[in-house]
Amino acid sequence: MEVQFSSENLLILNVILAFMMFGVSLSLTGEDFRRVLKRPDAPIVGLLAQFVLLPAATCLTTWFFEVEPEMALGMILVASCPGGSFSNIMTWLARANVAVSVSMTAISSLVAMVMTPFNFALYGWLNPHTRSMLTEIQLDSMNILILVALVLGLPLLVGMMTGKLFPRFAARAEKPMRVITLLVLLLFVGVAFGNNMDVFLATADRIVILVVLQNLLALGMGAFAGGLTGLPRQDRRAITMEVGIQNSGLGLAILFTFFPEASGMILIAAFWGVWHLVSGLLLAWWWSRGHDDRQNREGAPCDDAS
Repeated sequence: MEVQFSSENLLILNVILAFMMFGVSLSLTGEDFRRVLKRPDAPIVGLLAQFVLLPAATCLTTWFFEVEPEMALGMILVASCPGGSFSNIMTWLARANVAVSVSMTAISSLVAMVMTPFNFALYGWLNPHTRSMLTEIQLDSMNILILVALVLGLPLLVGMMTGKLFPRFAARAEKPMRVITLLVLLLFVGVAFGNNMDVFLATADRIVILVVLQNLLALGMGAFAGGLTGLPRQDRRAITMEVGIQNSGLGLAILFTFFPEASGMILIAAFWGVWHLVSGLLLAWWWSRGHDDRQNREGAPCDDAS
């Protein structure tokens, strides 16, 4: 089975991702990075969970349960991606520490330029079930690094510069850009699913359960890391959201660019793009039902949307 996806679709997807990253970074400043240096404990714990614990746990889980190589490799790729750009909004909705979330988003987007291709190559090779497939597709880590830099790193830097030079424009444009790009991405994924519904239905029984369980694993890794280090509740919630909301759109861009025939991997990443928004919003709603920590929440809606 082969997923139907054209070069024009790939260009649209990359543009969507670049605009999402641009919108996220409009309100980022050097202070967000300096905050990590002043209070590095929570962001560092979150980044370790994001780029060390989650990929390693995904590799071990897919190895132990002998997940089909193509789907296992798709799960490893998603686990190797940085946090999704909408984790900050969900962190605010969950009454968590938005400063931690913003710092993690900024740092992880830069770190991902190296760590995403590295983790994908490393854990894809360590899992004996996916090793042969990784060899067959002839992974080129340098080309993946270049793609990640173009769709994450460059838009992030341009967005920060735009926000600094044109603060009024940034303040007006950030929220609408977030909403519009999210809706466009969901529409894009929906159309892609519609065009490949026969492929999805043929594998839905495996893909749905794998994505749901891996998302639970990601949320659990974030909560475990925060709890193990004794961080405050709001910090733990922010880390949980950051690790549980993955940039699966980046995974799709990598797959359609370098592995367009890997339908199982593509469907894993595509369904992740829908499911993690559902699970993140449900978790944010559940946490927001409490009233005891309303005063402890850091940030305000107008400042925390980044």
